[in-house]
This record gives sequence, C-alpha cells and structure tokens, in this order.
Amino acid sequence: MPDQRFRHLSAADLASRQLEQIWKKAGSQGDRLVIAVPAYMQTENLGLLLGICNELGIPVAALIDGAVAATRREYRNAALVHVDLSLHSGLLTRMGQDGQVQVEKSEIVEGSGLFALYDGWIRTIAEAFVQQSRFDPLHTAETEQMLLERVPGWLSDAASGGSIAVELEYQGISHAAELDALELISAAAPVYQRIVSQLRAMYRADDVPATQLTDRVAAMPGLADMLKARVGGDVFLLESGATARGLLSRCRDFEAGSDRVTLIRQLPWDQSAIEVHAAADTGDGGQPTHVLYENTAYAISALPLNVGSQTVSDERWVELGRDMPGVSRQHCSLALENGQCVIRDFSRYGTFLNGHKLEGSAVLQVGDQLRLGTPGYELRLIATEDAGGP
Repeated sequence: MPDQRFRHLSAADLASRQLEQIWKKAGSQGDRLVIAVPAYMQTENLGLLLGICNELGIPVAALIDGAVAATRREYRNAALVHVDLSLHSGLLTRMGQDGQVQVEKSEIVEGSGLFALYDGWIRTIAEAFVQQSRFDPLHTAETEQMLLERVPGWLSDAASGGSIAVELEYQGISHAAELDALELISAAAPVYQRIVSQLRAMYRADDVPATQLTDRVAAMPGLADMLKARVGGDVFLLESGATARGLLSRCRDFEAGSDRVTLIRQLPWDQSAIEVHAAADTGDGGQPTHVLYENTAYAISALPLNVGSQTVSDERWVELGRDMPGVSRQHCSLALENGQCVIRDFSRYGTFLNGHKLEGSAVLQVGDQLRLGTPGYELRLIATEDAGGP
C-alpha cells in the first residue's frame, strides 16, 4: 500500500526530496556532482533534474551517458554493445571506438527490466513454497516483502546451478522449499529473449560481437550464458560500481557552475585495451537451410537469394507483391557466407528481424522472422534435412 504521507507529492517533489537526502548523507558540501544518465532519460527529464539540483544548491559539473561512463577500455577488432537493466527496461547501447568511446545508437527494450524479471521469479518461488510446504508467501503483504528481500541471495545461489534451498520464517514457523536453478532461468526466459532479439539486430553480419554487461545484468542467472550462446562473440562482465568508477576516474577536472550543462556522449579510455579475436563464436541458434514464404521453402546457398518486388532474370528470387508500401524492388538478399546465413538489406525502408530494424546486415538463425514493408510480408527461417531446391 502506498505511504499516505506522500500522496500529495508529485514525482518531481519525491525526486527532489530523495536527491536532497542523498546529497546530505554524502556530506558533499563544496563538491561537484557528475551524473551518469541512463539511455531512457529524455531531454525534458534532464531539464527537470537540473532544475531540481539548482533549487537545492547542488552544483552539477556534467551529465555523462551511463554506458560511456562504464566503458573504460577499447575492445579491438570488435563491435561493442553495452547492456544494462533499469527497473522497467533493458538498455542496449552500441558504442563507437574511433579514438575514444562514444555512443552510436541506444535501444530501450521495454518490459524487460528488473521489475518483469523479479515478478516472474517471485511467482516461481512462491509456487514452489505452495507445492512443497502449503505456505503461500504471496498471501500477505508482509510475507511477500520478505520473499522479495530474499530473492537476490537466492539468485546468487542459482548462479552456480543445481538446486536452491529457499526458506522463510513467519510467525515463528519456518517454511522451506527447493527448486532447480533452471526453473528460475526458465521463468526469466521470455524477458531474456526480448533482450537477445534486440541485441542480435544491433550487430552486423561482419561484426565480431563484444557484449559488455554491467554487474546488474551479470547477476541475472543464465542471461550471460544465453547472450553468449545466441549472439556469439565474447561477453565481458564489468565490476560492481563500474559506472561510478568510470566517472570518478575521468571527470575529476570537470568544473561546475557553467550556464549550460549538456549531455556528454563520449570520453577517452583510461584502461588498457582488450584484443578480441576475429574468430569469435557467432552464436548457436541453429543455421537455417531455407526461408519460408507463404507455402514455399526457398533454399539458402552461397548463391544469393534476392527478395523484393521485381525479379531479375538469371538470378534467384523470392518475388513479393508490388502493392505493399515499404518494399523495394531488390529489398534484401540471403546467402551462406563463411559458414553463416547472412541477410543484407538494400532497401530504402529497412528490414526487420524479429520485429527490430537490422543495421544493414545480420546473421540469421532457425526460427527467425523477417518482415518487409508495412504492414509487411513475413518470411521465416527454417531448417530441413534436405537442403536442396525450393
């Protein structure tokens, strides 16, 4: 139940009170504040935040993109995407590495944050209690809060795999249950899959993926393994507090008091580079042999299979109708390249991989769905025992 004392306060009032308490607790009189900004914050949010800081007399030296702050080293020979989680969203930021770290593109995966993950885990653990001890921790707000507070520790236990013993004491009675770590991973799989799907669309076919995870992401059981398996490349885990450490190390000379504080989206590195091998894995989601359009499966081979609204003689084509908006004459092509099934987009309008606009090209896996046009034609990637012919 919401605390009745704060019902009359707006979100800005609550943010102001919280920031004021944090600033007082830090004992930071005379210091400057450097703020790491998550990707979901809009310009109007930042303006409001700066206004609150000004009213409280908190000197803001800089606003730094959070992914930039956390990225302190170059990943040579690789394309870098930084992954973080907020309360309600997954945050993916593709980083440029041309002499310094800089934001190229940010994507927000709605409904894929800590709230959705914890909701699934709480329900899974509560069901285990009900089935094994006839105790329902969701029956009262008090026991539900107790359950929520214990979840982080149980997630840590789940990281090592095997079975997890869970226990709650209520009104002098101890209630216990046991569940497998795979049950927690399974409960989170729909959320994980949304993150994986968006992340795959951010890497181009010729990229060597380097995926950098904050400690929040790394603590999610099974997520790093899924990213490694489905996206490929190398996965790098950041230490706890990496964002704050990155700010402290590189922003000491920033001066507060400027009339205009802007969002900084690039910083120099301050740690040694990592060499990422070009032969890194490209994911094991299964290689397609055919693309299915309507009732026909077209074989994928080293010879490009073109997809579009106007065929060309002596070439392999999947011919689409000409009355769909957003479809080019030669929209995209599919082919086997270096042992991978690769799609390359030639259109003016873009090609969507599992609902996400791909970055010019991508590596395809069995089960992937392509959409061309609006509302669009749909094609699905499949694998058959006989890889020859349509």
